[in-house]
Amino acid sequence: MEIDFAPAPLERSAPFYVAGHRGLVGSAIWRNLKSEGFTNIIGRSSSELDLKNRDDVFAFFESARPRYVVLAAAKVGGILANNAFPVDFLSENVQIQVNVLDAARQYGVERLLFLGSSCIYPKFAEQPIREDTLLTGHLEPTNDAYAIAKIAGIMHVQAVRRQFGLPWISAMPTNLYGPGDNFSPEGSHVLPALIRRYDEAASAGSLRVTNWGSGSPRREFLHVDDMASACLHLLEHYDGSAQVNVGTGNDVTIKELAELVAKAVGYEGDVAWDATKPDGTPQKLLDVSKLTEAGWKASIGLYEGIEGTVAWYRNNANHIRS
Repeated sequence: MEIDFAPAPLERSAPFYVAGHRGLVGSAIWRNLKSEGFTNIIGRSSSELDLKNRDDVFAFFESARPRYVVLAAAKVGGILANNAFPVDFLSENVQIQVNVLDAARQYGVERLLFLGSSCIYPKFAEQPIREDTLLTGHLEPTNDAYAIAKIAGIMHVQAVRRQFGLPWISAMPTNLYGPGDNFSPEGSHVLPALIRRYDEAASAGSLRVTNWGSGSPRREFLHVDDMASACLHLLEHYDGSAQVNVGTGNDVTIKELAELVAKAVGYEGDVAWDATKPDGTPQKLLDVSKLTEAGWKASIGLYEGIEGTVAWYRNNANHIRS
């Protein structure tokens, strides 16, 4: 079925469901939608609606009837968690995606954005990574289960476009960080883990910090508020079956990242690197040409974003996810 659709500004009063509105990405999208004048934003916490329960998800869509949806709900974690619990990351994410996407189709959601992850691309993909490298090589083994779940989501969106003609789209963000992140020592991603480790070391007057891996892998980081801005921009300006990479187009080594974090928290001690811990993919930099052509680029610098995240972490230390 062909799609006859031209992207345009979304109606600010229409019901807009943000799945995962309390997570890092979802909460940023919620903030951005409010700042952009949306007046009927819908959210349900996991205690209010278990997205793994198909009957409950369909009942919710039948009642709420959202016109727009961003699917930001997911089970996420760092290298250690993904490597230790692959079944959880595969099974739970596929259940969430299938239930939400099927219900959205049945109840006539006009515009939907599915959020994936840059880990969908092959481990040794040519850098910067283009969207068309999807499914052209082996995945990074430490998070392949999560990646497969996200690839299934992309294919689901593409299948809906082909079979039902709905103008749904997918976006693949690079490594995200910012207010609302997970700072757990076991479950966090690299940047919040470094912030917590260095902040605790600075507070305790520690003389040495030990970081995981060699420090040599290169990573790209995008502030979550920039990601939220990109999501709305894509919904209003882009339509296509291919997923769109969302990033800055620039990367740093983990060692350079750690130095920025140390500066932001005021840590001045020594640093050691534990090479027995996995590094993961050697480099992961996204080609953001498609996003740039759609008229969007990041505006929050890395050090500026880290400083703001450190401030948020310190102000919310008593009730953050830890």
